[in-house]
Amino acid sequence: MKEEQHDKNTDPKKLPDAENPYRLLDLKLTKVKNSAAGVPAVIAAFSDLIEEKTVLRGTKALFKMNQVGGFDCPSCAWPDPDDERSPLGEYCENGAKALAEEATTKKVTADFFKENSVYDLAKLNDYQIGKMGRLTEPMYLPKNGRHYQPISWDDAFKKIAKHLNALESPDQAAFYTSGRTSNETSFLYQLFAKEFGTNNMPDCSNMCHETSGSALRPTIGIGKGTVTLDDFYDTDVIVIIGQNPGTNAPRMMSALSRGKKNGAKIIAINPLPEAGLMGFRNPQEINGVLRSGVKLADLYLPVKINGDMALLKALEIILLQFENKNPGKVFDYDFIKEKTTGYEAFLKQFDAYNLDDLAQLSGVSKEAIYEAAEIIAFKKRIIVCWGMGLTQQPNGVEMIREILNILLLKGSIGKPGAGVCPVRGHSNVQGNRTMMIDEKPTDEQLDRLQAFYGFNPPRSHGYDVVRAIKAMQEEKVKLLFCMGGNFLSATPDTTYVASSLRKLNLTVCVSTKLNRTHLIHGQEALILPTLSRSDLDIVNGEIQFVTTENSMGVVQSSKGMLKPISDNLINETQIVCKMAMATLGSKSVINWQKYHDSYDAVRDDIEKCIPGFENYNLRVREKAGFYLPNAARHGQFITKKFGDRAPFTLTSVPNNELAPDEYMMATMRTHDQFNTTIYGLDDRYRGIKNERRVIFMNQKDIEKAGFKVGDKVDLFNYDDNIERIAPLFIIVSYQIPEKNTVTYFPETNVLVSVNNVVKDSNMPASKYVKIKIKKHDSDIYKRINQL
Repeated sequence: MKEEQHDKNTDPKKLPDAENPYRLLDLKLTKVKNSAAGVPAVIAAFSDLIEEKTVLRGTKALFKMNQVGGFDCPSCAWPDPDDERSPLGEYCENGAKALAEEATTKKVTADFFKENSVYDLAKLNDYQIGKMGRLTEPMYLPKNGRHYQPISWDDAFKKIAKHLNALESPDQAAFYTSGRTSNETSFLYQLFAKEFGTNNMPDCSNMCHETSGSALRPTIGIGKGTVTLDDFYDTDVIVIIGQNPGTNAPRMMSALSRGKKNGAKIIAINPLPEAGLMGFRNPQEINGVLRSGVKLADLYLPVKINGDMALLKALEIILLQFENKNPGKVFDYDFIKEKTTGYEAFLKQFDAYNLDDLAQLSGVSKEAIYEAAEIIAFKKRIIVCWGMGLTQQPNGVEMIREILNILLLKGSIGKPGAGVCPVRGHSNVQGNRTMMIDEKPTDEQLDRLQAFYGFNPPRSHGYDVVRAIKAMQEEKVKLLFCMGGNFLSATPDTTYVASSLRKLNLTVCVSTKLNRTHLIHGQEALILPTLSRSDLDIVNGEIQFVTTENSMGVVQSSKGMLKPISDNLINETQIVCKMAMATLGSKSVINWQKYHDSYDAVRDDIEKCIPGFENYNLRVREKAGFYLPNAARHGQFITKKFGDRAPFTLTSVPNNELAPDEYMMATMRTHDQFNTTIYGLDDRYRGIKNERRVIFMNQKDIEKAGFKVGDKVDLFNYDDNIERIAPLFIIVSYQIPEKNTVTYFPETNVLVSVNNVVKDSNMPASKYVKIKIKKHDSDIYKRINQL
């Protein structure tokens, strides 16, 4: 694109819009699907390779992705099989799309930035911005500048060091991390931040599964899942709640299908009847190609948004009824006596609950809840999986503990085929936390670092994402360094976040591709281009590999194999080391040059600082890597407060009352999207083609409000007595509970108040947003400009 000449563009004080452009495309509604994957998924995967002009290069890489000796998928964190892997490919449609984005031959060069101003680039939507290609060299935007300009790597690190060393306190800097970052980089990144003097380490966990860790760590002693992939193959019941595997973790459907063939029953709980919960057409099997595939869910429960707690309580009441009729056959009293605490108080609470009221609050019929209870009642091998449909609810921590209550009643945790499975959204988000990317490091972690390195790391807690945003707004943070990710588009309350970012002295983004955070920036800004997961990484003449941790605690190697798109890219590990050497200089007690020159050296020292990584370099070179210790997986619950017992937790049912003109909104991804990366403009399974600005509503709600399908509307939120506006959306009728609506993010992140957070985890509660819907007013943009 070329720069457009107009008054706004020539005014250096005019700021680019933080939002996607308020314009519609050309919505076409297609048939809603009742199964996921199949041949259409294969075609879609390869169409992206064609679009990115990387058919031969990308196809070659696809057959190395998630294979032994290959590289880890840059998309979701679903684990690879420990044994043999499919020779046809261990990837899904979205993994192939993620690879196409990395393996593209399109380039974003210095000439591109010379021709296109920041203002004009911001007029593009996120899909267009992401499709420009791979970044090829470091770029710098000076104060009041309108165009990024090339800068040498040395000068970039000098500039970062100058800004960091000019801060009045190390706590005026914040270091953000995305889930794509490897274990080696994550360890060095947090090490640098701590030696610099701060625990301000907001990361993507603060927006996806912080709630899971906050719920599980105090109750079972570990903030991770307790099952392995093999458990899915040999279990009796799999419950999937608040998660859409067909879009967010498509390879999970293979495990569900295998478990189903081995006799498992599957219960799906979600406001929308997602295709990936209903059926699976495995493109590697004849049945998936020529026939209808495998029906996955035996029972679908259409719960209201945030009606999950009422549903879980109702389920417990019915299980209690079954137990009273069949003493000792529903509850596991030996397990309860030996492994838990608080059982009697837990049971007493149900004197105050009414089953009919709970069913009504949940939105699920009492008959359907009975059917779910019958599936669970006399089974012990039960796995419960969840995603952000739970973790981004204001009471998400309590809901996960209520799930744990059910498993404790059944003795269904810490044994084969049973346990909890929070399905992580990004390929190494769990590994980041294991590597101490955490604003709240424990004293034990800090003591180990101090003993090994000889410096005294800061002990006070730092900022998570929400607190970092507020600290930027209050000018307590002056510099934001982003190790990957798209901070602006991932966070809530977009207008507020944009205002916060613009108050910074410097923003630094380590990235592979252009994104909106590069366009909404501090007074000065740097873009540092880095290698992708699939890129060949050579240090001192030797091919390097990195390591990651998947959703089930397996640490494995990942070795890229594609020739990098540019000779001027630096891997993330070396970026951290160069920043550390430029900033700390002779003051540092750490040999950053050693780490710069060898990933093995990094791993040698990780094993001395983090439990479970003994013989790291040796074990990670084994065929399938190695499992990290997980006492809860083996029925050992080691907690600070309750010793070796897992507590039953007393929780409450929320009041989700809405005003007559209010609706509950949840944000979600399209099938053509991974986190903030937009692969395309379709949502194939939900019947949406060539549009993202849609709002899904129940047909009865549409008619009651005097709307009709296809109407253009504006969306409003009034939390904190502030008017937030997301203009110009199209109404689409969908099978969803009454008074509930769903929209795509990041287009409606602007409606999510920065103060609308999950209790205890402080995550944005993006699945629980009260909105009002009004007919589209063309004058709405004047009001938006005044906000």
